[in-house]
Amino acid sequence: MTVTRTTTLLGVAAEAALAVPGVAGLHPRLAAATAPTRTDTTPYRASPEAGIRADRAPDGPGGNIEVRCVLAEGRRALDIARNVHDRVGAAAISHLAALGVAERVTVEVTVTRIAARHDAA
Repeated sequence: MTVTRTTTLLGVAAEAALAVPGVAGLHPRLAAATAPTRTDTTPYRASPEAGIRADRAPDGPGGNIEVRCVLAEGRRALDIARNVHDRVGAAAISHLAALGVAERVTVEVTVTRIAARHDAA
């Protein structure tokens, strides 16, 4: 996966994850550390891709995608995580195939928190 393919792959993976019912948002890895200092009261919003990380597989061809999800309250986390796993994997393979790349992709889903109905993701 080249830099351009990885960047595009992040967007494809983020879109697939956010389309899963029960996903309230994606949790950025280092949002607090990378957020610009703000003097106004507007909350900092990271791009959805900030909750996705894609790396080359250390043991050969292919890659790893990590998705960090915030889930909506009132749903089974395991079911949603499985759905995110399946949809992100299928979207990544489809995207890479469209680019003419046939690589193995593994997907890891981490649930970072459950958002209460009144929380914003």
